[in-house]
Amino acid sequence: MRLAGLLRVYGSLVVGALALTACKRDIKQEAAEPRPVRTVIAARAADGESVLLTGHVQAQDETSFAFRIGGRMTDRPVNVGDRVTAGQVLAKIDPLNEVNALRSAQANLAAARAQVVQTRAAFERQRTLLAQGHTPRAQFDIAEKALRTAVAQVDSAEAQVEVASDRVGFTTLTADAAGTITARGAEPGEVVQVGQMVVQVARQGGRDAVFDVPAQLLRAAPNDPVVAVSLSADPTVKATGRVREVAPQADPVTRTFQVRVGLSDPPAAMLLGSTVNGRVHLASDAVIALPASALTEFNRLPAVWVVDPQTLTVSMRNIELLRHDPGTVVVAHGLDTGDIVVTAGVQALHPGQKVRLLGASTTVAGG
Repeated sequence: MRLAGLLRVYGSLVVGALALTACKRDIKQEAAEPRPVRTVIAARAADGESVLLTGHVQAQDETSFAFRIGGRMTDRPVNVGDRVTAGQVLAKIDPLNEVNALRSAQANLAAARAQVVQTRAAFERQRTLLAQGHTPRAQFDIAEKALRTAVAQVDSAEAQVEVASDRVGFTTLTADAAGTITARGAEPGEVVQVGQMVVQVARQGGRDAVFDVPAQLLRAAPNDPVVAVSLSADPTVKATGRVREVAPQADPVTRTFQVRVGLSDPPAAMLLGSTVNGRVHLASDAVIALPASALTEFNRLPAVWVVDPQTLTVSMRNIELLRHDPGTVVVAHGLDTGDIVVTAGVQALHPGQKVRLLGASTTVAGG
């Protein structure tokens, strides 16, 4: 009985060992199973690409109007959105002080002119007496000097009248060209300071599409490109334009440069402030474009998995990106034409792993 029990135990151990060996063999076989992946075949091209940016419409010439003198604003007959014509009144300030100053200057001028009449009569009398020998030369010189002083005072008084008259005119703010009111900076009843913006006028005529452009895109853009502009709300409303002005300094927050594109014959539907899309075609060097899903990271640098066509194993390769968006990455360096790049399943791979390509690889050209 003891021997039979020992045989049963030994048999169980042998069966268990065989089962464990078979299980390990199955695990090993499963571990060696090639992982299916989707791939693309890289190809270079230099056809360029279209870049789309979003901006808004502004007037080419927008002017802030302000009073040249301070005072209490009594009237502002225009509001935001109103169209104005050249010479139209935009605002007024209380002219009482300036009118009184003008009256005082005019009175001083009248007094100065009366003084000239008096001193000229005295001068003429002294000149007649001097010619007859009835007055000394010194008395004649005094009369001549008095006349010159009176004439100079008239010139000064006339200048003061002109200044006072101009200041009266400065109490009324008028438009110097046709346009549209786009902003207001003061309300009737307020005391405005010299140079304080009262209204802002977008002059009638040219319009710009204004975009915030990254520095990298500015470097890649061709000289004097044609920009196709369309309304975001209605893409059928279109216009074309060319770059008119590039900001010399980047925005301190976004690090982008403001670019103004002068629109050629913009349609009436492109109102000031409208959101627009601008598309420009970039000519680039031969580069490779890949689906964004192929991108991963190795040594804190961008990388992709490349398949060896002979052994069907993968290896990690660092690349240098030229630009990217949510759907595509453009590779400047690191890949060659014909390289097989994994585009799906990149997070589950490890170096040297065997893979199985799913279907035919698709060639992707750079832009």
